[in-house]
Amino acid sequence: MGTHVIKMPDIGEGIAEVELSVWHVKVGDMVVEDQVLADVMTDKAMVDIPSPVHGKVIALGGQPGEVMAVGSVLISIEVEGAGNVKESAQPAPVKEAPVAAPKVDAVVESKPVAAPRPAAVCQGPMVAREADERPLASPAVRKHALDLGIQLRLVRGSGPAGRILHDDLEAYLAQGQSNASAPAPAAYAQRTDEQQIPVIGMRRKIAQRMQDATQRAAHFSYVEEIDVTAVEELRAHLNEKHGASRGKLTLLPFLVRALVVALRDFPQINARYDDEAQVITRLGAVHVGIATQADIGLMVPVVRHAEARSLWDSAQEISRLATAARNGKASRDELSGSSITLTSLGALGGIVSTPVLNLPEVAIVGVNKIVERPMVIKGQIVIRKMMNLSSSFDHRVVDGMDAAQFIQAVRGLLEQPATLFVE
Repeated sequence: MGTHVIKMPDIGEGIAEVELSVWHVKVGDMVVEDQVLADVMTDKAMVDIPSPVHGKVIALGGQPGEVMAVGSVLISIEVEGAGNVKESAQPAPVKEAPVAAPKVDAVVESKPVAAPRPAAVCQGPMVAREADERPLASPAVRKHALDLGIQLRLVRGSGPAGRILHDDLEAYLAQGQSNASAPAPAAYAQRTDEQQIPVIGMRRKIAQRMQDATQRAAHFSYVEEIDVTAVEELRAHLNEKHGASRGKLTLLPFLVRALVVALRDFPQINARYDDEAQVITRLGAVHVGIATQADIGLMVPVVRHAEARSLWDSAQEISRLATAARNGKASRDELSGSSITLTSLGALGGIVSTPVLNLPEVAIVGVNKIVERPMVIKGQIVIRKMMNLSSSFDHRVVDGMDAAQFIQAVRGLLEQPATLFVE
């Protein structure tokens, strides 16, 4: 037997150190080639570290939340044969990683979603996994588990390397039926438990970016209501006519198009501000960040060159990027370089929000939920579909009048959607 040591890889872009975010294995685990061992966090994205070998984990080189230098020992694996370490060399001391914090989810969605099914009542034989351990499963299995209300970390996987399959979900449900009638805890019982949640990984990056944005930028918000009845009618018509061949349209592509057209007259809003160099860079290209909730936290994949995309092109790119972000597969390039951000809470959007700027951008447009309510039009009370835009701007760069006129321009385009396509 030999020892194969995996060192922290050079992820590129001159990065000298990264944060160890999550271990997916522990000492004593058997691993296979290409199995994800850990997630590490750079300034821009979460990166999977796969195993290049089959073997048994004998040592972990760090703990979640620890910042590690490129080239430092990440993990040691006992393998058949000589391995890549001389026999006289001793593996790093075994360090058991503590239970990391459960992932704290934001609620930003790129589109309205249906309410999840109630959590499954049945509880089959539980698997002893750490709270931060991410079980092996395909995106389809993860979606199936979410629909069934099942926590994947409780399910025993029968696939290679313990991968959870669709059959395992069904087996979990079937095996747990006998526990469905178990008595529930008393509704008014006192609780004295506490939980310490370390702020690490993506959650720490989000916290740092939000704190940095609120400390450095001079935020101000502007809220306006928009009658989206006409654009929703157009969307429904286009989906009925072209949905089968071109794909369904959500409201987001229309919003992206409205931003593109409105920014032609407000170039100071499609900009980035380097407050250290005291330089404002106005961009001709419109790179729209789409705030998206992923398992590891809020991410902002970027629809590049939105000014050159049709509705369906934008819709397909938004869908592709959102899927990549939620599956943890978005690249660093796909998560950087935006010039303005669009954030939507979907059906949970409320009536007003105060989004935080995505520095170094100077504007973020927040979409609230669509509601039907009575409106007075030409002296008549009619039912219209109404939606608020809650947007924030950096007052160091954007004057209040410019912000208001920009949002009014977006409003006009959406209320008269034909104007979105008039050149």
